[in-house]
Amino acid sequence: MAATSRIAALAEIEVFATGGLGGVHRDASTSWDESADLMAIATTPILVVCAGVKSILDVPATLERLETLSIPVVGFQTNHFPGFYLAESGEQLEHRCDSPAQVAAIWRARAASGSQRSGMILANPASEQMEPKLHERILQGGLAAAKSNGVHGKAVTPFLLEYFHEQSEGESLRVNIEIIRGNAALAADIAVALASRS
Repeated sequence: MAATSRIAALAEIEVFATGGLGGVHRDASTSWDESADLMAIATTPILVVCAGVKSILDVPATLERLETLSIPVVGFQTNHFPGFYLAESGEQLEHRCDSPAQVAAIWRARAASGSQRSGMILANPASEQMEPKLHERILQGGLAAAKSNGVHGKAVTPFLLEYFHEQSEGESLRVNIEIIRGNAALAADIAVALASRS
């Protein structure tokens, strides 16, 4: 996501859709493991439409880091920060928009105020989330499997995502596809709203 968003910005593409962002890892207090996604958004003028951060990460710590990096996080038709496979991560949001036109207006206002050196996150919850109890069971099993197999650092995320795919019998893939479709459609609507400025 970090490299693609940078390429998009160089091509003067303002709106970028992805699934779930990387963020602060659960053991970051000892590993200092943090996705490059966060710094990329902090230094790239791109509006990122996503389903929050991956639920396998430390969501509260990621939101704190986003605040430290002065990256605005806005919910789309929600006051709750989504958790990728889950429509709600348990964390509240201070800001929300209810239409692509509102999102476009905020993005234009940031440019007009000179705040467009960094990006912005639009958190769009999954329309069809994974069943929360199933998600929690697989997550705990995946974390235990990663630890017992000595998986650490940047290898943890792909390990856990693959574990989710296997243990959910494709349910995580189904949700991921719906997330991408929803985010791409919303990003397109925002791009149209930005292009129709008067």
